[in-house]
Amino acid sequence: MRRALAGIALAVTSMVALSFLIPLALLVREQARDRVTTAAEQRASALSPVLALTTRRADVQQAVAELGSADQLVVRLPDGGFVGTPHAPEGALDRAVRGRETLAVDTADGWVYLQPVVLRGDRVAVVEAYVPAADLTRGVAASWGVMALLALGLVGGSVLVADRLGARVVRSSRGLKRASLALGSGNLDVRVEPDGPPELQEAGVAFNTMADRVVDLLAVERELVADLSHRLRTPLTALYLEADRMGATPSARRVTEAAGQLESELDSIIAAARTPLAAVQHGGAGAGPAKPCDVAEVVAMRLDFWSVLATQQGRPYERYLTPRPAPVAFPEDDLAAVVDALIGNVFRHTPQGTAFAVRVERAERHVFLTVDDAGPGVTDPEAALTRGVSVGGSTGLGLDIVARAARAADGELTITRAPLGGARVRVSFVLAGASGAQGGGR
Repeated sequence: MRRALAGIALAVTSMVALSFLIPLALLVREQARDRVTTAAEQRASALSPVLALTTRRADVQQAVAELGSADQLVVRLPDGGFVGTPHAPEGALDRAVRGRETLAVDTADGWVYLQPVVLRGDRVAVVEAYVPAADLTRGVAASWGVMALLALGLVGGSVLVADRLGARVVRSSRGLKRASLALGSGNLDVRVEPDGPPELQEAGVAFNTMADRVVDLLAVERELVADLSHRLRTPLTALYLEADRMGATPSARRVTEAAGQLESELDSIIAAARTPLAAVQHGGAGAGPAKPCDVAEVVAMRLDFWSVLATQQGRPYERYLTPRPAPVAFPEDDLAAVVDALIGNVFRHTPQGTAFAVRVERAERHVFLTVDDAGPGVTDPEAALTRGVSVGGSTGLGLDIVARAARAADGELTITRAPLGGARVRVSFVLAGASGAQGGGR
């Protein structure tokens, strides 16, 4: 922006300076020429009374010597002789004598002024005033140099002022940009000091207001999540009571294990929601990179959990887990939540008895988790990936959770048609330090 403002100032002041300098330079040259030609005409006119009184050569020479040099003031006597060295062309002299008219002639050496003087007896003498070419432009170059220096000073000063103004605007804009990037990266404490032009000051005030509002909204949302999670403890307690009434049966044991896992998840949600925002935005005290976990191991563990329900609903399923290590820099609990969301969608959106398949494959730099089903499929994949939008009557958060997890692991989520006839949901994760790995196993 500074360069653009300086360029604008340079262009505008240059055009203004040229629009004044060019006519002024021409005027200075014309004035210098008029000054010397007027002086020459005055000298020639001063010699006319002398010629009216006498045409003797000696008298005329004395008069010429008093008025100017013999090179610049010449007299053509009536008898055809000259006092001084003539510079006018022969044709111009003959015209002045015969036509008795005053002439001004430009020659290769300078400028010549011819003034005829009519004497008694119809005789004609001609006074020639000569101005060398150097005298016609004397002082013009110096005047032009002064004007050029003034113009350069004007242009340089305007560019300097524009640069200083631009620096102020750029400084304010860069401060607002840095604050916006910091806020976007999670630094909720960043604020700007309104500076610069009024418009940028208003933008800075608006940014601070927006940042304060974001902090307030995040705090309210986290409190709401904690309160909602705490409310779930009441039905969770009811589940424990029902499991106790069922006695020491396998079903009661499974209900108790599921309720315990649910309680653990609720505790994690409440603890995360109660964490101060400052600790969350900086990743918590002592936070570091996520501990790598193996995708195949996590998928195998969660399949063991879902296999019980699949057997009860008569759902045949296939699994393929790559025998090679498939580590990803992703928390194990979050990866388990991704697997549960994918498999849970199959159980929620397909009829009982529908087959499904889970595959974990390793490529050169990625691990691919694929879940296929033989259900009706997904008619609008784009809508299914929109947070809060459900294509099957659910909350619409499951696939959004998976998509955000994939982006966090530098991967992606795609929804296509599966070979089984239903939906194929495929998630990719970047391998943790496995850039030299080759293709997946068979």
